[in-house]
Amino acid sequence: MSEVIVANGLYGQAGQRIRHALGGQAVAVVTDENVARHHLKGLVAQLEQAGYRVTSRVLQPGEGSKSLDTYAGLLGFLHESGITRTDCVVALGGGVVGDVAAFAAATWLRGVKLAQVPTSLLAQVDSSVGGKAAIDLPQGKNLVGAFYPAGLTLVDPMLLRTLPGEQYRDGLAEVIKYGVIQDAALFDMIPYDESEEEDIVRRCVGIKQQVVAQDLYDRGERQLLNFGHTMGHALERLSGYTLPHGQAVAIGMALMARASHRMGCCTADTMGRVVNLIHLMGLPTATDQKPEVIHSALLGDKKRAGDTLTLVTLHVIGDCRLTPVSVDQAARWVRAGCAA
Repeated sequence: MSEVIVANGLYGQAGQRIRHALGGQAVAVVTDENVARHHLKGLVAQLEQAGYRVTSRVLQPGEGSKSLDTYAGLLGFLHESGITRTDCVVALGGGVVGDVAAFAAATWLRGVKLAQVPTSLLAQVDSSVGGKAAIDLPQGKNLVGAFYPAGLTLVDPMLLRTLPGEQYRDGLAEVIKYGVIQDAALFDMIPYDESEEEDIVRRCVGIKQQVVAQDLYDRGERQLLNFGHTMGHALERLSGYTLPHGQAVAIGMALMARASHRMGCCTADTMGRVVNLIHLMGLPTATDQKPEVIHSALLGDKKRAGDTLTLVTLHVIGDCRLTPVSVDQAARWVRAGCAA
């Protein structure tokens, strides 16, 4: 059973909580260079104090680490660390670390225990919850992966104090997404101040848990969480994964809001509220990519089923819907979203 706990100050209890929830004798911590500077030493000390034998692997930061080469290197690391089926992997970092570490845990010895300690806003409100683990291929984002929920996810918003401002803004794209798809009150709380942050994170995690509980394997309502992601992932791929995920999702949401209005799903006011909030939070709302190029990239989307793509369309704030369209019809939606 996957347990997710959200609380300020939770990081200081990580070692004991992982010991209590997951047991085992050894822990392999996976992180990246940026996070390691702030948090790795403290977590290793906690885990050792809890009685674990601890090894760690520090990755290069950025989407480039969600690769087959990094994944293969992690498997070698788990072998060298002597991780057995009763031991565990701890992912300490943002979405990239969480995804690739979880995929390694899911496949090493056909699955070892996993704990997530997310350190970015994007990971805390979205990617660390729900059990998706994946790596990228040159042909597309997250094309190789598994559903593998962590046994324990510890979400401490105070860890966000060390996050650079640009990365925090990237995570705000996912916060806006939750408001748009299901929680109009949350949408109206943005922008928020530091005193409201824990509540914001908890609300987002609650929405994600509720949706995932109804559709663990992403075959139905869970696809609502992809609002902005279908076009966003295409833009990431077209950039060679140099466009940050949060910025790509922000552009994708703005494109889908415009397309939803122009295709008759929502009013101009609803469209404007979404696009304006994205812009207000310092995120991009447009792309220089040509509609036909974006459409071509969409054809490699992992959720394509035959000649059908399921788009997440905007109707009112707090109400998005799944709209299956043919590959040919999808071109019209892309053009509508990109039109000035």
